[in-house]
Amino acid sequence: MKNIFIGLLFAMLWASASVATKFGILSSPPLVLANIRFFLAGFVLLSVGYIFNKSYKLPTAEEWKHLAIFGLLNTTVYLGLYVCAMKYTAAGIGSLATSTNPLLIVLLSSWLIGRKPSKEEVFSIIIGMVGIGIATYPLLKDSSTTIMGVSLLMLSMVSVSFASVYYARVKWTLPNILINGWQVALGGIFLLPFTFIFSDFSDIHLDQRLIFSSLWLSLAVSVIGLICWFYLLKIDTVKASLWLFLCPLFGFFYAWWLMNEPITMYTVVGTLLVVFGLYLGQRKKMSLAKKQ
Repeated sequence: MKNIFIGLLFAMLWASASVATKFGILSSPPLVLANIRFFLAGFVLLSVGYIFNKSYKLPTAEEWKHLAIFGLLNTTVYLGLYVCAMKYTAAGIGSLATSTNPLLIVLLSSWLIGRKPSKEEVFSIIIGMVGIGIATYPLLKDSSTTIMGVSLLMLSMVSVSFASVYYARVKWTLPNILINGWQVALGGIFLLPFTFIFSDFSDIHLDQRLIFSSLWLSLAVSVIGLICWFYLLKIDTVKASLWLFLCPLFGFFYAWWLMNEPITMYTVVGTLLVVFGLYLGQRKKMSLAKKQ
């Protein structure tokens, strides 16, 4: 029951990021919101890590290099593009696109290690992309989603997939809480020049909406959500990935409930295709896990 509760909590929190971002950018330029999130999450994670475990040390020179690359891909590029994309994309689509991450990881990891992806893996990616296209189609007509928004969103998904593959290939000695604390803080530092260049600071409104969305994205999603995710990964990597199936369902529910985004047959069919593609991409891992 404990694992089920943590899995549900992870899916609910992870899926809420797109709606929280949509609320936040109503009171702040996207990159400013992103930097607030990164620095607050980094401060909390590092404080908890170093205060509660005095044996933790600062990263070595080699670890700083890995953290910088991981932070650039996973935080600066991925979340920087994602928060900008949400200005031009419906919240439900943002959540749906995030769930395709495991499919892209399969493709990129196969390409980077020189392994030819199986037909099943290729089909899973195609099905997932078709599903996003179907769910997006009616939203393009009412301008709640634009081609530019979807393009930025997919670029962000490619970046986080590269980050995930890079993370898996590095032999980390740092604990997870420090890896995430440092990478998100470094990612925020790398993003700062772009924030100052492209943001209009006169658009910042320090209201309850900005405060709540910043705290939710930083603490609920980036801190509690990631703690839940790494807990699930530690228990069973394959079973952990199954909780990603629920993210698009929660995401569209939040978008409908909090932002009045319509749920149409396009939404249902598109979401089912993405979930099926995700299942197809993970099925091989599941069958291997059962045999072990």
